[in-house]
Amino acid sequence: MKREDRKQGIMDLLFAEGTVELDDLARRFAVSKMTIHRDLDDLEAAGVMRKIRGGGTIEAGTGFESDFRFRAQQDRAAKSVMAETALALVEPGMIVMINDGSMSAILGARLVEKRPLTVITNNAAVIDTLKGESGIVLIATGGTYSAKFNGFFGMVTEAALSALRADMAFVSAPAVAGTDVFHMDESVVGAKHAMMKAGARTCLLVIHSRFGRTALHRLADLSEFDVVITDAAPDPASVEALTQAGLSLTIATSKEGKAT
Repeated sequence: MKREDRKQGIMDLLFAEGTVELDDLARRFAVSKMTIHRDLDDLEAAGVMRKIRGGGTIEAGTGFESDFRFRAQQDRAAKSVMAETALALVEPGMIVMINDGSMSAILGARLVEKRPLTVITNNAAVIDTLKGESGIVLIATGGTYSAKFNGFFGMVTEAALSALRADMAFVSAPAVAGTDVFHMDESVVGAKHAMMKAGARTCLLVIHSRFGRTALHRLADLSEFDVVITDAAPDPASVEALTQAGLSLTIATSKEGKAT
């Protein structure tokens, strides 16, 4: 098997299982552990996974967020219900900002239900979905494209956002510890900050399993958001921290009124 085919096979396993073991990969592909080590090094350098003791994983870590292609397939049911709840904050005629991420991609696809709208985004998936849709004025920020995050970031993106204003800004995050919100990537934090400043109201979208986690860069305090939407109650320690701070969460529900 060619090296690129083997690495694709490893990625397929990561996609299906989330974590792979070195010994199992060596047996599966009939190569040495050193060869698998080099394959994992290449995949880690490409930003699609992180090495852990005895293998590799696509699960997020303090300094690592998995590739957009993987995240787009994770927690889809929860993200869909969260998007439905977030959509209730949007009214026809609004100017809406929506950031990068797989959660935002699902919400972005549903914005057509509230047209006419002006949508400002750095999310390539949202751009692809909404371009050409009638009743949607689409403003793409431009900037430096990141395949890992499937979005645009950097000075150009932040400058564009600083010159715009919106009625509502939707921001997502992969980690919340106590009342602090975090992200792994500095350039992504910059774009999220710019959207928060540009929105008259801000809404944070975060999966409940991401509470109780930290990442390299602090993004904001939960109190800086007007609404915080999640899919279920987080861990008890996080609930206690929110209670102590006098903060509340909006638990996403479907149209039938059932929480995730």
